[in-house]
Amino acid sequence: MTPENLDLIAGWVALGLTLMVFSYLLGDNFLYRIAIHVLVGVAAGYTVIVLTESVMIPWLNETLLAETEGRSGAMMTALRVVGTVPFLGGALLLFKASPRLALIGDWGLAPIIGVGVAVALVGAIAGTIVPLAQEAGEAVGDDTEDGLVILVGVISTLIYFQYWAVERHGELQRPRLLRGLSAIGHLFVMVTLGALYAGAILTSVAIFSDVIRQHLEFVLDKIGG
Repeated sequence: MTPENLDLIAGWVALGLTLMVFSYLLGDNFLYRIAIHVLVGVAAGYTVIVLTESVMIPWLNETLLAETEGRSGAMMTALRVVGTVPFLGGALLLFKASPRLALIGDWGLAPIIGVGVAVALVGAIAGTIVPLAQEAGEAVGDDTEDGLVILVGVISTLIYFQYWAVERHGELQRPRLLRGLSAIGHLFVMVTLGALYAGAILTSVAIFSDVIRQHLEFVLDKIGG
């Protein structure tokens, strides 16, 4: 089969799947479900292939299947132990399928969550909070108005997610100052979420228009050619 034939088949399949997804506008139907199942299956298969070729095989070659030349026995033993740890953790996760043995699976899940949270926390601090603080400091020095807006936005947003209150007349109430700052923080959150939602909509529309353009060009080219 020539590359031209493969491109032709891929184009018609893409067009068919797109129309099947659009059929959801008429209600939930089996065509839409078939398209979703194909999408999930292809995504899962692609993920497995990428993880196998990019993660598992290199890991095995560097640990369990590592060459012994130029390495001491202690080093090879350490490599074997390190190489076994991920597979042992994966085996422990299989116990989560059994309600009675799910507690054993938690031993495999705990390192994943712990390491994941630590990596995410360090990434958020080093990649977001620190640069934002530096830029905010520079903005305060260069433009006082922008710096004040950033400062008020950060402080009020943090207060919005703070639930400290005092008891007055038998009811828990937040101090008036905190209520005012919380309202300002609520406004900042609403504006931010609105901007993010608008950006997501614009991106989706741009992708949608590009897909439709490609399909129309494909159909018109085949009809005209």
